[in-house]
Amino acid sequence: MTKSTSKNSYTFALGRRKSAIATVKLSSGKAESFVNGIAITSYFPAVDHKIKYDRPFTVTDTLGKYSFSAKIIGGGKVGQLEALTLAVSRALIKIDVNFKPALRAANLITVDSRVRERRMVGTGGKARRQKQSPKR
Repeated sequence: MTKSTSKNSYTFALGRRKSAIATVKLSSGKAESFVNGIAITSYFPAVDHKIKYDRPFTVTDTLGKYSFSAKIIGGGKVGQLEALTLAVSRALIKIDVNFKPALRAANLITVDSRVRERRMVGTGGKARRQKQSPKR
């Protein structure tokens, strides 16, 4: 879905990971990207994350050509970062379908649907823990 405004055209996309949901509004032009109203370098200050938010841009050779504004709800920082990466990748595919093979080869549009397992009744507060058996 592309929305036109008087100046720019925006491309919206959604990404999910664990309990984090990222909504991205991607626009052309070189500007600073924001997450929840905060600059992305301040929101994700650690450089040692496995997945970087600019990886979809480096794979498609569009680094510096697009900027985005994202709203991320729920989850932790790593889940939010992975949801953001998926949303940016989906937005780039909406802009140009020719980006899809490169993004798929980099494993950026594969949805990681793993979610934390919920606790079971009678397991002492954990998902897989069993009650201790009596020794006598």
